[in-house]
Amino acid sequence: MRRRLTQAGLGHAVVVDSAGTGDWHVGDDADRRAKAALAARGYPLDHRARQFQSAWFPRLDLVVAMDEDNVRALRRLARDAEHRNKIQLLRAFEPDARELDVPDPYYGDAQGFHQVLDIIETACDGLLAHLGQRTEPAT
Repeated sequence: MRRRLTQAGLGHAVVVDSAGTGDWHVGDDADRRAKAALAARGYPLDHRARQFQSAWFPRLDLVVAMDEDNVRALRRLARDAEHRNKIQLLRAFEPDARELDVPDPYYGDAQGFHQVLDIIETACDGLLAHLGQRTEPAT
C-alpha cells in the first residue's frame, strides 16, 4: 500500500501501519513464506508483529481488517460508534470481490502466500482509489 500511495503522490498524506488483533505472535518476525512472497515482488519488509490497541482509534481515520474475525475483534476494542465506523474490510474496496475475507495462508503452502498477495494487491488498488478521492496529491 505504501508503494501505491507514493506512486500516486499520496505518500505524504496517508500513514500505513500494521498490527494484529491477537497477541500470539507479538514481537515475532513475519512468516518466512510471507517474507519470500513479498521479496519476490520487491516489497521491503522490516516489521515485528504487534497487537492493535484501542487507544489508537482516536488518531486513525480508517482501520482496515483482513477478515470478519478481525473486524469482530476490532469492534470489541472500539469504544463507541465513531470508532466502530472506522473499521472496514480490505476487500470491501475491491470492486469485483466475490468474497470479502482475505484467506489466511498460514496453514497452507508457500503458493498460498503468493495467491493472498495477489488478492491484497488488487484490494489495495481499490483502497487507493478510495483514498485518492479523499486526499490531495503532493504538488
